[in-house]
Amino acid sequence: MRSRDGNSDFSLSVSVSVGFLLLLPSLALNASEFLISYRYLVKDAVLYNETLEISKTMQKCKGKPYQSIVFQTRDDKNLKKIIEKNHRKFVDYIHHIGLNVEHHDATINYKYSSTTILTLKTTCFKVDFNDNFVKVSPLK
Repeated sequence: MRSRDGNSDFSLSVSVSVGFLLLLPSLALNASEFLISYRYLVKDAVLYNETLEISKTMQKCKGKPYQSIVFQTRDDKNLKKIIEKNHRKFVDYIHHIGLNVEHHDATINYKYSSTTILTLKTTCFKVDFNDNFVKVSPLK
């Protein structure tokens, strides 16, 4: 389509601008949502069991992201591998956002026994994958 002066640049720039605006929401949808749960069991001062479960959500989670953590990566899209590489940093992070703590101790026949269980209930996290980093945010 030509403008009145015979130039076609105006219509081309408008169509490029409209195309870019239509592309913007799809770029923002690059974020994925994952359900993450964590359980750490210490029995008599020895780590007995540690479980980290990660699965992609089947339905959209509701809530707003808060308190993000960023992991450096080299174009990796596997969240479980990324978290395994940064295990200590992730565990410190979920301790900060909140864990349920259960502690039981008993002394039977002069033998002391204790059990501590740290649990992150299944929580929905928004995960943004980029070229050099991954941003993980719980939804509240």
